[in-house]
Amino acid sequence: MSAETITSEQIFAANRATGRIALVVEASEGKTRRKRVHEAGSLRVRFPGSGVDELEAVLVNTGGGITGGDCFGLEFTVGTGARLVTTTAAAEKIYRSLGPDAAINIKLDVGSGASLAWLPQETILFNQACMARGIEIRLAESASLVFVESIVFGRSGMGEAVIDGRLIDRWRVWRDGRLIFAETMRLEGKIAATLAEPAVGAGAVAFANVLIAPGDEATVTALRALEPQFHGEIGLSAWNGLALARLCAKDSLMLRHDLVRLLTTLRGGMLPRLWFN
Repeated sequence: MSAETITSEQIFAANRATGRIALVVEASEGKTRRKRVHEAGSLRVRFPGSGVDELEAVLVNTGGGITGGDCFGLEFTVGTGARLVTTTAAAEKIYRSLGPDAAINIKLDVGSGASLAWLPQETILFNQACMARGIEIRLAESASLVFVESIVFGRSGMGEAVIDGRLIDRWRVWRDGRLIFAETMRLEGKIAATLAEPAVGAGAVAFANVLIAPGDEATVTALRALEPQFHGEIGLSAWNGLALARLCAKDSLMLRHDLVRLLTTLRGGMLPRLWFN
């Protein structure tokens, strides 16, 4: 193909980032170990500890951020009886898009008697960012899960705000083949105006969902006891063998404070060290 026939769309596509991690861990002699690790593109996974009951996996995006047209995939399998905690080296940044969405697809499979704590640091959206994320989680009947995803609209401490953009976030969770949780959020266009609505965010720009399985009213009661310590707002509910916490704060620092309080309680004080760097 000659240079004259290369279109701007082809040039754009050739300069987009891609990345994929496929990780399988298994339990062996009372410890969780890596069985298979596949890395491609700009995504990497590192394991700061070894020979431990709960293995820690740290996700790294060597590209330094994500923008429209980028495509990333994460596929994690936690084998029978294994224990895995996953976090990120830093907050992920979603930069301005020229139109296409940044696509992020997360697929998690947690086996019998296994546990997964999915604890990435915040995802920060910049003005005119476009992101479409799909999250699929399959749990065995006796598996356990603490799953956190938090989103911050703009770096308010630096005077930045998200006026326009697009965010599509689709969650699906199955337990033993049965769909037990399904939710899709879509924000598009004038995001700042939408978040300013009293029934939406009342001006808040930092949000998080914490999904806990198994979870029940006892889980919710223990978390409600923390409410005087929270700096933002929190909603708690339990149904269908799940507990869900929704957090809303005026900025990322307030949200981080509240998430640390909540997750410390859920995990008996065990949080990845990177959360405190």
